[in-house]
Amino acid sequence: MKQNLSFARSMNTWYRRHARRLPWRETSDPYKIWISEIMLQQTTVNAVIPYYSKWIKIFPTIHHVARAPLQHILKTWQGLGYYARAKNIYKSAKIICDAYGGEIPNDYDKLRGLPGFGPYTTGAVLSIAFDRRYPIIDANIRRVMMRILGIEGHADSSQDAKISVFLQREMPKKNLKTFNQALMELGALVCRNREPVCLSCPVKALCHGYKKGIQEIIPLPKKRIIRNMDVAIGILKRQNKYFIQKRPAKGLLSDLWEFPGGKIKKGESSSEALRRELKEELDINVGELRHLMNERHFYTQFRVSLHVLLCTSTDDPYLNKNRKWATLRELNDYPMPSGSAKIVERLNKMN
Repeated sequence: MKQNLSFARSMNTWYRRHARRLPWRETSDPYKIWISEIMLQQTTVNAVIPYYSKWIKIFPTIHHVARAPLQHILKTWQGLGYYARAKNIYKSAKIICDAYGGEIPNDYDKLRGLPGFGPYTTGAVLSIAFDRRYPIIDANIRRVMMRILGIEGHADSSQDAKISVFLQREMPKKNLKTFNQALMELGALVCRNREPVCLSCPVKALCHGYKKGIQEIIPLPKKRIIRNMDVAIGILKRQNKYFIQKRPAKGLLSDLWEFPGGKIKKGESSSEALRRELKEELDINVGELRHLMNERHFYTQFRVSLHVLLCTSTDDPYLNKNRKWATLRELNDYPMPSGSAKIVERLNKMN
């Protein structure tokens, strides 16, 4: 019991003194806590704050999400990336409104069965919104606990069983909201991925990594293979309208809108690639091409170089619900990948 009091009490005391003031920490609304937790997955706090504030303003309740069209959801999410997160919010909101009257259930199995509710998100919502006694393990907490327990190796789910045993033993019986957020905050501010500030750590006396002097090499860094990709993008304009098309409903950047184009093959110029792609995709022949801009965008496993060209064509692409001509003003209403959104910004400046 003494160790339990030492760890939990030290964490909670530190958190009350040093926690950042963040908008989702000023509410106990399970809906808002859920939205913040989804947004914070693979996205930094500073990047999330304006998106969270915008989202809550547009969708103040879960009912607003459930009633909105998917395109509105994706447009509001635009820029955060990993759009599957927004789609899962949309699916879960509809289920919660239909099955639970718009009230997020205070039950692990019911929450876990909803789209996008993995073990971490389920535990986070239950502990932070309902003060339920559930441990949570994300990348930050996994790193913190590996150092505290002196677990060497890569930070992956294979470490979670040991971490869970420790957390189940050390978690307090109440005020779980503070305890779990304290672990998250410790990972963000003190037990950082690089250059941990160990002297400021409230539990360094219990940290085996610190005692052994191996905290800097826990966990081992992952080897990431980054692929490069060159893509030719065509800007087709007709009477102040621009041609855009919707991506497939499955796969990378699904359901988002973009300008036509495709990968540049080895040995091709951007012009040659674009002519080929527009013929294959839209069955149109391109006349004059003029360079507009280049843009680079980074994804998890590859980086894309966009070669954007203004096009002229006497052919008309076949139109359907997934292919449209849109004015500049209308383009701002369509959810787009970040690269396409930057093209729209450039077109706005030109006009």
